[in-house]
Amino acid sequence: MTKPDKTNKGSSALRELLSWIQIIVIAAVVAFVLNNFLIANSRVPTGSMENTIMTGDRVIGSRLSYRFGEPKRGDVIIFHWPDDEKMLFVKRIIGMPGDKVTIRDGHVYLNDSETPLEEPYIKEPMVVEPEKTFQVPEGAYFCMGDNRNESMDARYWKNSYVYKNKILAKVLFRYWPGIKGIH
Repeated sequence: MTKPDKTNKGSSALRELLSWIQIIVIAAVVAFVLNNFLIANSRVPTGSMENTIMTGDRVIGSRLSYRFGEPKRGDVIIFHWPDDEKMLFVKRIIGMPGDKVTIRDGHVYLNDSETPLEEPYIKEPMVVEPEKTFQVPEGAYFCMGDNRNESMDARYWKNSYVYKNKILAKVLFRYWPGIKGIH
C-alpha cells in the first residue's frame, strides 16, 4: 500500500490559488482600463433629466466619442460641473461654441432665431422666467436638463459653460435599472 502524495496535493492547491489570483488581477486590470480610458459610469441622483434618464438611473458613456469627433447639439454628456469639478453632472448640450442662447417665454432660441429650438425630449413646458441670454464662448458648451422645471443647469450656475476638456463622455445608454438607449 502506498502513502498519499501530500506534495502533489499541496502543489495542486497552490496552482488553484494562483489561477484564482491571476483571474482576479486580470479582471481588475480590465476594469481599470475600461473605466479610466474607454467608458465613464455615472449615477443620476435627481430628476433633472427626466423622462430621458430617471432619478437613480445609472448610465454608461464613451470616453472615446470626443477624442475622434466633436460634441453635437443634443448630445447627453457626463462632465465635471464648472462650479465644483469634483462633482459629475449629466446634461444635454443645447448651445454650441459661439452660439447665442436666449431663454424667453419658456422656450430656447438660438442665434436670434424667431423659431424656438425643437426639443421633443423635454418633460413638460418650461415655466416662464425673466428672459436670459448667454453667449457661449469658443471651446465651451451650454448644457441643460431635459426636465427644465427641476434642473439645476447652466441657467443657474456661477460658471455657465462646460469646456470641452471637462467633458468625460457622451452618454450611450442606461444600464440600471434595465438597459435603454439614450437619445
